[in-house]
Order: sequence, then C-alpha cells, then structure tokens
Amino acid sequence: MKKILIAVALVVGWATASPAAEMINGAGATFPYPLYSKWFDEYSKLHPEFKFNYQSIGSGGGIRQLTERTVDFGASDAPMNEEQMKNAPGPVLHIPTVLGAVVITYNLPGTPPELKLTPEVVSQVFLGTITKWNDPKLASLNPGIKLPDQELLVVHRSDGSGTSYIFTDYLSSVSPQWAQKIGKGTSVNWPVGLGGKGNEGVTGQVKNTPGALGYVELAYARKNQLPVVSLQNKEGEFITPTIEGISAAAAGASANMPADLRVSLVNPPGKKAYPIAGFTYLLIYKDQPDEKKGRAMADFLWWAEHQGQKFAPELLYGPLPPEVIERAEKKIKEIQYQGKPLLTPQKPG
Repeated sequence: MKKILIAVALVVGWATASPAAEMINGAGATFPYPLYSKWFDEYSKLHPEFKFNYQSIGSGGGIRQLTERTVDFGASDAPMNEEQMKNAPGPVLHIPTVLGAVVITYNLPGTPPELKLTPEVVSQVFLGTITKWNDPKLASLNPGIKLPDQELLVVHRSDGSGTSYIFTDYLSSVSPQWAQKIGKGTSVNWPVGLGGKGNEGVTGQVKNTPGALGYVELAYARKNQLPVVSLQNKEGEFITPTIEGISAAAAGASANMPADLRVSLVNPPGKKAYPIAGFTYLLIYKDQPDEKKGRAMADFLWWAEHQGQKFAPELLYGPLPPEVIERAEKKIKEIQYQGKPLLTPQKPG
C-alpha cells in the first residue's frame, strides 16, 4: 500500500511539474486556414508549451472578435478599414503572412477544365446580366467548346469575408458599373446568386450543383478537384492561377506599400500576373495585455515570416517576397508589453 501511495505521489508531482500548454486563441479568415493549421501544428511541435485554437469563421468575424478582445489575434484577407481601426480598443498591427489567389470555379460536366473569361464577362455574370452558360459573350471566348443552354447559378459568400473583399475589390477595379452599384467590402449586397458560409461553403455549393459558378481560394478548388477559370489580366493575357502568377502579382508590392502595410494587389500590371491575388494578414494589438502570450505571438509571427514560408507552396499559397518580409519584421518588432518590445532576438532564417 505504501508503495502504491508513493507511486501516486510521484505521478501527481510529475503532473504538477508539467503544466498544461498555454492556449492562444485566434479567429478569422477561411482563406489561409489550410496553411495556418499546418503552421500552428508545426510551431507547437517546436514549442509544446503553447497551443493554438483557431476558429475559421471569416475575416469579418475575426475582425469583430479581435475588436471585442475575445481572441488573442485575428486573421483577415481584407485590411481593417479606418472605421474599424478607430473602433478597436488599441493600435492594431497588420502582419502579411502569405499571398493567395481567389479563383473562379464552376461545375459544368462535359466541358474542359479551363474555360476562359474576361473581366467584363466576370462582372456581368456577378451583376446578373449574363444568366446562361451559352451566352454569346461566353461562347466567343471559348470557341470549339459546346456550352450548354443551361442556367448559370452564381454562388457567393454569405458571411463577412476577406475572400469577398479581394474579389469585390477586383470587380470594382475592372467594372465601373460594379464600383458604382455594388462596391467592395467583406459583405456586399449581391445582385444575384446563393450564399455559402466560408470558402468551404461556397466550394460545397459549387461542387454539388451542376451549372454553378463561384469564387474561392485556390487551395479549396484544387483540393476538391474543381476546375478553375483562366482569367484575362491587365495586359490581355489569359492566366491560370498558379504560385508563379500569384508571385508576379506581388512584384514590386513593397514599393507601393504604405507604412501600415494595408495594400491591394488586384488587377496588377505584368504579363504573367494573375489578376485576383492578395496578402492575407494576421492582426494583433501592438500593446499586449499578457506578456507571456504576447511574447509567444511575436515569436510565432517571426517564425511564420521565415521558417513557415517553406510550407506555403505545397498548400498553393505564394511565399512573401523578401522585401515584404523585411517590412513585416519591423512591424513584429513593434509588439510590446508595457512599453517593452516582446520579440526575443533571433536569427532571421
């Protein structure tokens, strides 16, 4: 009996000496969720004292929860606007993490996996002025392909979404009619179509509905083996979304980035540039209320900007250009607790 009690005491003592991992809570964009899941898992292997709990609820939800301080960090593909920044209870830093592409995907059995579309046709589809797959404007772009006399069902996001922000930012940049009537935002009044929650919801709607067309992040389309549109860019070239096309869209981005790093990449110049790309951001308060969590977040962000980038291409995200990483490093160094920087000095590699 005495031996058993000693053994129990040892077990209790060991448990006491090994406290549970500190939980760091975040919420926001579905756009980078596949990559963030990988990052959180890999970082926790290196630092088992910390665990990440991330809710993939959309950029709008992430900004809202960050503003309400119900999470330690937010995530958004749409930079916070001036009103949102003003409503936040403290200065918010935007840390770009990777580049992603918003693609137009569709479900049209029997057609080739790479239809061509122009900016004009895309805007007219989402405005509801093109309603059939065999519309002459669609057919003329895809000679030799027999498009069916079938209703074209538009699918869009129903939640506050950074993916929607990037897509409507693109539509506003290529269509004066869209810019005037609808505009850009994480949520807009869609003229036509059905809503799906998250990139997952839109992907599911398109995959299960013949005749459907919607917009999702590239990784969701590829993972679900859905075809993607080859889209005409600013130079008149039809570009299939690839890592190379996403990277070309960000070429020279740092030269045009404002000090707060909130920037649009849609419809960029460049013959190889894919036209619907953007940074996705992690959002964090500059002044951290908890020193331990703040230090962990600063360290994680530094890791993500360097070691974490190698995981991006395999999950169909574009790694950040070196000049953007340099800009992000300066922002991470601004994270502080009671006026003292929280980043532990380390090698940038």
